[in-house]
Amino acid sequence: MEEISNLIDSLEQGCSKIQKKFFKKNETITTYIQKRGQICILVSGKADLIRYDLNGNKDIVDNFSSNDIFGEAFYPVHTNNELSVIATTNCYVLFLVHNDILKKCKQTCKFHNVLSSSILELTLNNAIHQNTRIEVLSKRSIREKLLSYFSILSSKDFSKTVTIPISFTNLADYLSVDRSAMMRELKNLVDEGFISKNGNRIKLLYK
Repeated sequence: MEEISNLIDSLEQGCSKIQKKFFKKNETITTYIQKRGQICILVSGKADLIRYDLNGNKDIVDNFSSNDIFGEAFYPVHTNNELSVIATTNCYVLFLVHNDILKKCKQTCKFHNVLSSSILELTLNNAIHQNTRIEVLSKRSIREKLLSYFSILSSKDFSKTVTIPISFTNLADYLSVDRSAMMRELKNLVDEGFISKNGNRIKLLYK
């Protein structure tokens, strides 16, 4: 993550091809539009990638935190009009266009030089996010989805005790399940000794 930190630090040098914007909680950071090729880097804060289906049901496709990368450049064209990124806390975001990554600005600024060397790491982090959700959603039952999600958090934090980083309502949206059914399954997991639960803190008892 050192290169990404250097990328953020080099903001002081400025770049004519980069837009820097601040968003308050619940504001829309961006919507995915065809052929714009936009890439965003979340400097600070948290945000959700959200899709609404034809019936108005919300699906949280991904969660983003500091140093994460997102944008329409990473998604198929046919899904673009369905997706929006919403700030879940106050956020500071960089905006750039995919084609500009390959073109140095006239000033050959430090920021652009660091960006070129950091984009691979940023893209790999984005792929990890997407693969994580695919792994969770591949599970058939609510129980399997919950346990898979908890295991991923546990492996990431190297701890059997994990803190769910989003609300239970958003967790249900992220897992694409009914919230009431999910809460019942959480209670069952506690009663059966698979986990202990204190608010949004979960301790895995089966590992």
